[in-house]
Amino acid sequence: MKKLLAMLLAVMMLVPAFALADDVIKIGVFEPSTGDNGAGGKQEILGIEYANSLAPTVTVGGKEYKVELVVADNQSLTDKAVSAAQSLMGEKVSIVLGSYGSGASMAGGDVFAEAGVPAIGVSCTNPNVTLLCDYYWRICFLDPFQGTVMANFAKELGATKAYVLTMLGEDYGVGLGKYFVDAFKKLGGDVIEENFTEGNGDFAAYINNAVNGGCDVIFSPCATTYAALIIEQAASQGVTFPILAGDTWENSAILDAAKGKDVKVYCSTFFDEKDDSAAAADFVTGYKAWLNADESKKTNNGGNDIVAAVSALGFDAYNVALTAIKAADSADPAAIAAALPSVTYEGVTGAIAFDENGDALKDMAYIKYANPETGAFDFVKTQSVSE
Repeated sequence: MKKLLAMLLAVMMLVPAFALADDVIKIGVFEPSTGDNGAGGKQEILGIEYANSLAPTVTVGGKEYKVELVVADNQSLTDKAVSAAQSLMGEKVSIVLGSYGSGASMAGGDVFAEAGVPAIGVSCTNPNVTLLCDYYWRICFLDPFQGTVMANFAKELGATKAYVLTMLGEDYGVGLGKYFVDAFKKLGGDVIEENFTEGNGDFAAYINNAVNGGCDVIFSPCATTYAALIIEQAASQGVTFPILAGDTWENSAILDAAKGKDVKVYCSTFFDEKDDSAAAADFVTGYKAWLNADESKKTNNGGNDIVAAVSALGFDAYNVALTAIKAADSADPAAIAAALPSVTYEGVTGAIAFDENGDALKDMAYIKYANPETGAFDFVKTQSVSE
């Protein structure tokens, strides 16, 4: 309801027209290219760029306009996210896509709301991204859902006691860890919880605590820079029970860390490149060809042509933005914001529609296994909270 009221106010305050310089409509790309989440941010940007390469124009008011992507690096930091968001507002973008990282999204959300510019979250899963900002929508599932899915999966693996390790003060990891803990306890499991501080590189003591505490699974949603260290150090200490995490671990850095080691690493995510639906198959074929045609893009993807789920989400987010611009028949941010609640789109990651909070109506996650022999992700199953 509050989002609807905000949009009605926005429409009432519409200026006569939004300036379109040089026949261009600008879409802001608010993502980390550096920092702890830089690897995932680059993959999300690639999906957006690929979508733009296929649909580089949009028709507004009967006239065709070029769509220009304006990229701002939020550096995976909440303070830098504010200045990155402000830089996009200075570029007069009509709508924003991003960010990989819920903390950065929340920090940027205040800036977007003040400017009256709508944003579409791509893979930011913390509920507060939309709850605290009337100008944020998102196309991914949320952490309460994801935490419950992974708790159910941990029980399926036979776990009765879980060790949950998150980074102190990190919105995504701490939030997802809490939802996992709540769900796991409801299923009758016991939990040991600990936090590590930003910049930590030694996880030996934490892993020992999991082992000595009698845990039979680790759940550690965190950035890939820390994830790789956790995997490598767990392997060196002979940990054989499963290590679980959320969507951030679906990344080439995780495959590199697990390859050749006696570890069992699973994560939940939004998409699988082996999805045999026509839309997904066409996307995967075209995206891989696009990546392989440009070595710099392949490098930003982790040095391979694996299709990350966040790339598929980035692709869908761009197309949802275009759909909203067409529905508004305007480049004015307020008009686009007013159109967004009613937008629907059949994406490669599934059907996209929004609830009253601006969240996507999604109820299924993909579980993947980081195969240490092949260095690739194996699809395990799809899972909902009821399973």
